[in-house]
Amino acid sequence: MDTPEPSTGFADLGLSPAIAQAVADLGYETATEIQTRCIPHLLAGRDLLGQAQTGTGKTAAYALPLLSTITLEPPPDLPQVLVLTPTRELALQVAESFQLYARQLPGFHVVPIYGGQAYGQQIRALGRAPQVVVGTPGRVMDHMRRGTLSLAGLRTLVLDEADEMLDMGFADDIEQVFEHAPPDRQVALFSATMPDTIRRVARQRLRDPVEIQISAGSLTVEAIDQQHIIVTRHHKFEALSRLLELEAADAMLVFVRTRHGTMELADLLKAHGYAAEALHGELDQPLRERIIDGLKQGRLDILVATDVAARGLNVERVTHVINYDIPNDPQAYVHRIGRTGRAGRTGRAILLVEPRERSQLRSIERNIGRRVPEMPAPSAQALSSARIDRFTGDLRKTLALEDLDFFYRLIAGIQKEQELDLMDIAAALAFLLQRDRPLSVTEELRPPPREERPPRERRPRYERGGEAGGPDDPARRDFPSRGNQERRDGPPRRDRGEDLTRYRVEVGRRHGVTPREIVGAIANESGMDGRYIGRIDIDDDYSLVDLPSGMPNEIFQHLKRVVVCGQPLRISRDEGAAPRPRPSYGREERPRPRPRDGVFRRDDGPPRRRRD
Repeated sequence: MDTPEPSTGFADLGLSPAIAQAVADLGYETATEIQTRCIPHLLAGRDLLGQAQTGTGKTAAYALPLLSTITLEPPPDLPQVLVLTPTRELALQVAESFQLYARQLPGFHVVPIYGGQAYGQQIRALGRAPQVVVGTPGRVMDHMRRGTLSLAGLRTLVLDEADEMLDMGFADDIEQVFEHAPPDRQVALFSATMPDTIRRVARQRLRDPVEIQISAGSLTVEAIDQQHIIVTRHHKFEALSRLLELEAADAMLVFVRTRHGTMELADLLKAHGYAAEALHGELDQPLRERIIDGLKQGRLDILVATDVAARGLNVERVTHVINYDIPNDPQAYVHRIGRTGRAGRTGRAILLVEPRERSQLRSIERNIGRRVPEMPAPSAQALSSARIDRFTGDLRKTLALEDLDFFYRLIAGIQKEQELDLMDIAAALAFLLQRDRPLSVTEELRPPPREERPPRERRPRYERGGEAGGPDDPARRDFPSRGNQERRDGPPRRDRGEDLTRYRVEVGRRHGVTPREIVGAIANESGMDGRYIGRIDIDDDYSLVDLPSGMPNEIFQHLKRVVVCGQPLRISRDEGAAPRPRPSYGREERPRPRPRDGVFRRDDGPPRRRRD
């Protein structure tokens, strides 16, 4: 394995004069660790296996040396460099980086090709003989089959985020690309993780590669100001709203776990007057590009995204990353906060942690090799001070810039005719101005102590409207769901036939599903404590699951669209046998109390992931 080298300037790495000049024009002075260690080997033509996270500068680590050795005259007819990426966003980002670094190379062309864009546009671009092609594996294979892309002249093949491509099912396409590339081509493979599948590809396809690994302590997350806030689920949106007022952010990425969560949270933010949009995997490509362009151009300030949708996103305006939902995978945390603080820029990342999620926070800290300090939830006093400061600043700006003669006469007339004091008039006007957003905030983001909560009555499940147990009933917010379960005589019963209804879901054994996936999906998307899910019978093409009776229709409709193991659940009532109780195997079961207040929760926040 290659040994670490001290960071150095780009001028000392052997780049061609044109590329070195472009780097200097961009203001880059010191190379990152991965750039220092990769560039000399790629300039020498070596195959390379690199393990590095997002945000470490790996695009420049391979783009700069490959541009330094590219041939421009006479113009070649076939691409010399092919970069494979898992997503269209990353393909666009990499193509933009190549174009930026090649600003001193006349006649240079790079073409991104990806699904969702018209073939005709890409075919015309490929017809202009680009030196570099950047694409997703599926679309690259489509063009190869059509005869509009040939790899016969390929000098270097780059696999960026190879682990993601394999996880997304592109293994066969990648194999086909290797088969059609010349045998003497150079290969650079970059991956955030090194599972056996990546090692196997490296053994089969790379020739005596140099291995470079950037340790967790060397990640650019070290340059990002990271903090976490302990906040209850009920107060998460209020905490986010206060952060938006208190943090000096230019643009912000807010990460949630699910597609449904992105839309719900973006709608809440827009209802509160913020320029926000949701970014998730089911948006069509033109809309995705318009949203990202809006963020770049300043028409949007907040993007609410899932991990997959934000893959490869690189917008310089993003100064803050808010983890509204803590990621289940500690490695996803690194990818998330890597959207800010890139290439030497500063950034700030704030993680909202529910009390029950402290163990996941510890896992993240172990993964990045450092503590994520705790910060207090934004206080009422801080919020009041910030609003008063803005109010005072607006007053001064208005006095300095606006023509107020009409208003002077108006106030003077009101004072004389109504016999009012000027201070009284000013106070009343200030009250009217701040009525929708009070300058004085008193509520702190602290849950009431358990002993101060009023006793709750036992309530029927799923009652609607403002009645007991309905969505407007504040007691529902305190229902003992995941992470908030009160101590009882025993765990909730999952086998009481009179309380359960049997449902059919269209995912079965041949799809690779297990009870764990079914429980996780239903619990995550409905907000139900997974322990209330009853018997699960898995058949070849479908499964039967017992759920508490009285499921609200909106949750039932949402569960129909939930995808498990690549299959939509398409949940429906099963008209067969009634739910069967679990066998006790000779043990006499103790009677256990029924759960109170219903099972499915409706909160202001997006659904939570089940902790397995």
